[in-house]
Amino acid sequence: MFIRIGYDVVFDLPAPTPMLLLLNVHPSRFGSLRGPEKLSVEPFVPMRTYTDSFGNTCARIVAQAGQVRFHNDAIVYDDGLPDAYEPTARQHPVEDLPDDALQFLLSSRYCEVDMLKDIAWSLFSGAGDGTARVNAICEWVHTNVTFGYHFARDTMSAADVYRERKGVCRDFTHLAIAFCRCLNIPARYATGYMGEIGVPPAPPGDFSAWFEVYLGGRWWTRDARHNARRIGRVLMARGRDATDVALTTAFGVANLRQFTVWTDEVSSF
Repeated sequence: MFIRIGYDVVFDLPAPTPMLLLLNVHPSRFGSLRGPEKLSVEPFVPMRTYTDSFGNTCARIVAQAGQVRFHNDAIVYDDGLPDAYEPTARQHPVEDLPDDALQFLLSSRYCEVDMLKDIAWSLFSGAGDGTARVNAICEWVHTNVTFGYHFARDTMSAADVYRERKGVCRDFTHLAIAFCRCLNIPARYATGYMGEIGVPPAPPGDFSAWFEVYLGGRWWTRDARHNARRIGRVLMARGRDATDVALTTAFGVANLRQFTVWTDEVSSF
């Protein structure tokens, strides 16, 4: 199957503003692109790209004062299958984990392992091992946290979500990640496109957050917000939590004026 992805995002800037952008698909999806992404910045400014410590493609610009528009449009191929799943994937002892997985056991800005450890063990110590335990975490978060765009708050952490039992997709993700880490399961934050392919439409379009866990020698995609295997996720960035994968970061004032995202299955390209 083929999926058209893209966005049209506009900010008002009172002054020239340095900005960091994670607005491309993740390098792991480069091979699925059918032609280059058409990322544009209007008005034009020079852009320099680099790869960050998590393997994400980042860009640096200094946007001009006034209105700045980011636009992208691309076609990606997808196998059309739901997220991979292995019910028997086992948890690794910490001493057997790869070195690069250890950072995803630690507390981070939005995932307070130290604050939630006792709660996690009280809730999930009897939930089994590996996939079974992650299933229990996703089910608990999905059932006990209420979704609503009006609940969005930049400063909301996993501990806040546990106390308040509400949030948006990034908040579901942060709480599930924190619970996994409390139980010594490496978990990392992921963000990207996820359309309503194979499920009833639910506008408006938006980017989505999910997470990945390391079990049985590989990383697996999980989603506590929907608690379902979905079709057509297109990864843009990974990190410890939302701090590492903000799609736009302005080092100054930037007022959002327009935000449109599309992720639509197409018959041809």
